[in-house]
Amino acid sequence: MALFGKPKYTVVRVKKREMPEGLWTKCEDCSEIIYNKVLEENLKVCPKCQYHFTLGAHERIQQIVDSGTFQEFDAQLRSVDPLEFKGPKTYRQKLQLDQAATGLSEAAVMGEGKIDGRRSVVGVTDSRFIMGSMGSVVGEKVTRAIERAMRGKIPLVIVSGSGGGARMYEGMFSLMQMSKTSVALAGLHEAGVPFVSVLTDPTMAGVMASYASLGDVIMAEPRALIGFTGPRVIEQTIRQRLPEGFQRSEFLLEHGLIDQVVHRKQLKSTLSLLFSYLTP
Repeated sequence: MALFGKPKYTVVRVKKREMPEGLWTKCEDCSEIIYNKVLEENLKVCPKCQYHFTLGAHERIQQIVDSGTFQEFDAQLRSVDPLEFKGPKTYRQKLQLDQAATGLSEAAVMGEGKIDGRRSVVGVTDSRFIMGSMGSVVGEKVTRAIERAMRGKIPLVIVSGSGGGARMYEGMFSLMQMSKTSVALAGLHEAGVPFVSVLTDPTMAGVMASYASLGDVIMAEPRALIGFTGPRVIEQTIRQRLPEGFQRSEFLLEHGLIDQVVHRKQLKSTLSLLFSYLTP
């Protein structure tokens, strides 16, 4: 006879509580885990390291334009495929995929609204749509926005988030938009209407080499990558190590390419103040 009997026990299975998806975001810079509600309230800026997350076009408009005042124009414009571009994906397929992913018809949203009660023409390019690259439609939208500002004597602000420059799928048609937007801005300058260019991460290539660099005042968000060719390509070409922070906002401010580095929380108030100085 056993001294001790076999113990009796009951196995209780506890269902593991699952964390609902979509509640937290990891900071791309410092790896801090941020509650999404806190991130939204902080205008998508990391509260620990101040990293500025990418914003969509309509998110940006919501942050800088008075509520209920924005009226989009030229929303009906759509890109065509003049070269019948073929690759891993055709140009038409790429357009359709990005339209579905972003809810946008193109990489630029242009319209009129009020910034602290002051009428303004406001444009935004969205890096989520073919990297915010400038094809015929984006160039046309930017040009029409400039012309509207000129006709109405209304200050213009364009927030650029374009890592793709000229859109290769359209070849020379895309490159033509650089000169077209630049000529339109020359007319705006002659008319004495202010243009503020806001550069975000990234603003590169043909966009930076045209309208984005032609503002009466050029400001940028902190640590935004800004330039023509990316730093890795430059290093491979010149076979030299680039300075720390090369092509970042703070480096470009120090070297005179831009006028201000403005935190996202101060962007609307800074635009309002500038327009009060620059317009009657």
